[in-house]
Amino acid sequence: MALKIMPHGRLQEWVAEEKGYFAAEGLEYTFISGASDYGIHAAERDGAGEIRTGAFETFGAGRDGANVSCACHWATNTAASQRAGQLVTTAYSVAPCAIVVPPESPVRRPEDLAGVAVGVGYHSGSHFAALQALEAVLSPDQINLTFQGPPNERLDALLERQVPAATAWGVPLYIAEAFGFRKVIDATFMIGFLITGDDVAKADVDKYLAALRRAQMDIDLHPEACKQHHLHAVPPRYRDRVDVRAFGTGERIVFLPYTREVFASTQRWTRQHRLFSELPEPAAGYDESALA
Repeated sequence: MALKIMPHGRLQEWVAEEKGYFAAEGLEYTFISGASDYGIHAAERDGAGEIRTGAFETFGAGRDGANVSCACHWATNTAASQRAGQLVTTAYSVAPCAIVVPPESPVRRPEDLAGVAVGVGYHSGSHFAALQALEAVLSPDQINLTFQGPPNERLDALLERQVPAATAWGVPLYIAEAFGFRKVIDATFMIGFLITGDDVAKADVDKYLAALRRAQMDIDLHPEACKQHHLHAVPPRYRDRVDVRAFGTGERIVFLPYTREVFASTQRWTRQHRLFSELPEPAAGYDESALA
């Protein structure tokens, strides 16, 4: 069976394909790349003008048929504990992320974000990362998050000044910076891999990760030769207005274990913040959630 891979708006999958690393590992695969927002399809806005569906909900919806995909580790951790997939525990990635404001904004310091509406994606990395970053500098009653949809839709809202601030990561962050938007506080976060489908062989996942490891070395060693692949994640309406050569290298894959302790700590954090209060208690622990 060919492994169905959903690229995550990053360089590694495209570099691995260009260099033939998937083929060299003997992996049969296809890319599920039609959804530019990583399987997150914006739902109707509610009465408050918010979109309350995000990365976590896409796992229950099937993630556009992908067998292997990624989301923030809070979402993949919770999805695995709810038996919506199996968590890869041999690697994770780290995404550059920040809360940014327009160049004309009076907001300069993290404390200036008190009461300011910050656009994030519901149950997504931007949601949890913003909360984690802001709670270090603001009291809970000063944090004002507004759910403005998936990454590219949120980028549009930011650039069109529909929100005074927003959390952006990866390519949307680089695009915002190209338009002069300023970072107020860093919100870098971890991303997990989730495997869905009963017929996915662990051997194929290992081949996939081995190819990404080789691609990561190429990106580390010669980033300037890899940045062209950012164009896959730049929305068409912005492609003639930004230069990907000026971008950073984006999400970086870390080949270290996502441990039992990290799994438990993340579970505690999401419970303490009542981020998935509508869900039953976790149905699966670390051993049951991990890809065996």
